[in-house]
Amino acid sequence: MWRTSWIFVSVKQAKPLIVLIMIVSFLSLWILLPARFANSATAGYYVESPKLAKKNLYKLDPGWPQLPKFFTGQVFGVAVDPVADIVYVAQRGESVPKVLLFSEDGYLLQQWNTTTLEMPHGIFATNASPSPTVWVTDVGNGKYGHTIKQYTPQGKLLQTLGTPGIPGTDLNPLQFDQPAEVYVSNKGEMYIVDGDGGLNNRLIKLAQGFWIAWMKGEKGAEPSHFYIPHSVTEDTVGRIWVADRGNKRLQAFDSASGEWLGFWTSCFTDDAPYSVRLTYDNKYFVVAQLNSNRIIFLPVPPIGNIGTCQIVDTIQLADDVKPHLVDVNRKTGSIYVAEIGAQQAQKFTPINRK
Repeated sequence: MWRTSWIFVSVKQAKPLIVLIMIVSFLSLWILLPARFANSATAGYYVESPKLAKKNLYKLDPGWPQLPKFFTGQVFGVAVDPVADIVYVAQRGESVPKVLLFSEDGYLLQQWNTTTLEMPHGIFATNASPSPTVWVTDVGNGKYGHTIKQYTPQGKLLQTLGTPGIPGTDLNPLQFDQPAEVYVSNKGEMYIVDGDGGLNNRLIKLAQGFWIAWMKGEKGAEPSHFYIPHSVTEDTVGRIWVADRGNKRLQAFDSASGEWLGFWTSCFTDDAPYSVRLTYDNKYFVVAQLNSNRIIFLPVPPIGNIGTCQIVDTIQLADDVKPHLVDVNRKTGSIYVAEIGAQQAQKFTPINRK
């Protein structure tokens, strides 16, 4: 009787202790398991974390250009020829030079007063020696629009891709509808994102000789589809990256076959990517976000699965600056930003250039 009574009393007294142990155990599991899963690659778990510690990669060069008064229109695009140390700035407006040429030091070298360019959007400088050229996309609706034009550095028109003044979807003859940007690889292959709000939502690869190697896209949110493909670049392992503006994502494709490799969305929940380039060391993507007035830096994934994106640094610009397109000097590392709101281009230099 005494033993039974002692057991009964002991269990009754132990109940609060048991409950306390259960609560502590549950809290330990709740805190520790997510950390374990997030750091366990072999277990197959991954917790997406789009933001990392800030690296402070770039700083503004306030002395570039020497005389900002030469920006007389809306600045839409910028391109760099690192061999000649020339920065091309494309601007829009009535009775304004459509392209300005600056030195790396910020001195105005030349202006294009060409009448063959209506509304420049994207601009790309090839530095193939001994004859560098400049490609400009024209999204105008007049008799010269819906085309991609090749110029000499002095502004002489060399050739036109597309059907001037006629928007379309045909591939033979080649037609565009507000082509946004081009990127020309070191092999001379051209990648075109077509269009900036027009009929087409596609990525086209032109091989040397301008024949179509492959084409991807139509309007939509599915893989390989686009909604306003706005910028394009290539990384060092043969992947083509497209700033799919309307879908708020970066999409990746194999440069040889056009095979879709994946997309990133988690870094673009607040604002879409408008422009994409690589830093001089090929470690980071430089992405302009127009509506949030910022430039973000994302690590370039190694060969293989593209994984997910992470923001390692941000350049926060003033309100209403509206960064549109960017380019990078592969020799000096400087980044140039075309800003349609501020009606200017700005230069940012690497802080710890090795």
